[in-house]
Amino acid sequence: MKIKHILVVGSGIMGSGIAYASAVGGFETTVYDIEDESLDKARAYHQEMLQKGVHRNKISKETQATAIENLNYSTDLKESAEKADFVIEAVPEVQKIKQDVFEKLDQYAREDVILATNTSTMSPTEIGSYTNRPEKVIAMHFFNPVPLMKLVEIARGLETSDETAELVEAVAKQMGKETVLINEMPGFVTSRISSMVGNEAFNMLMEGVGTPEEIDKAIEIGLNYPMGPFKLGDLVGLDTRLSNLEYLHSTLGDRFRPSQLLVKYVKAGRLGRKTGKGVYDYNDN
Repeated sequence: MKIKHILVVGSGIMGSGIAYASAVGGFETTVYDIEDESLDKARAYHQEMLQKGVHRNKISKETQATAIENLNYSTDLKESAEKADFVIEAVPEVQKIKQDVFEKLDQYAREDVILATNTSTMSPTEIGSYTNRPEKVIAMHFFNPVPLMKLVEIARGLETSDETAELVEAVAKQMGKETVLINEMPGFVTSRISSMVGNEAFNMLMEGVGTPEEIDKAIEIGLNYPMGPFKLGDLVGLDTRLSNLEYLHSTLGDRFRPSQLLVKYVKAGRLGRKTGKGVYDYNDN
């Protein structure tokens, strides 16, 4: 099957980044969201990132022009899904929202269309059960920021077909990404490790082991991580980090119990960069 037109459902940080990678990869790309305001932000983000890409010699002016031409924005899910050859869902990690989206996509999209979910922790097997095409449902986990991060973690559900997995790998590679193909387990590979490291960092902060700066520096230099756990948590969103841990705690047990300090930060609205303050304060940046 030839993939020409990709639909990205959700225009938040991840959805906008995935749509950028799709358009730069040469796919005609539609970004769907329920609000025009969200789509306007996505459009501005794409224009900014494409301009930066040219300025930094990451993409050519020809690629920039083609990507702008490839990008479309819509608040009509039915019309967008009917036109798509491939769908990537990037809505919040909430079961009810995922179920509603996939039930609608299954109804609107052609029977041969793959429905990929950009989940980092949730079960593609369960998500596939919301459709009549579980063999065409798969997890396609991109990393933030999508234009810079090379990996796509592809996780097969119980009924995902070999053909689906192969086509998803090909799509990711056309977007310029490296892939790993794994079998489904809660949290996959990266989210399980990242969640555990980030959670333990909060426990150490709560215990007074060190300051956030000291803990991040120790992990970055001592373990050769490109970004410390607090910096990464603030970037991803501490609410997202907590949601992932709660899911892993419920599925994999007590070793993923969320740190009480992380819970307290989220209750206080200190969610990271998106609110101006998380572990670090970004209001003066």
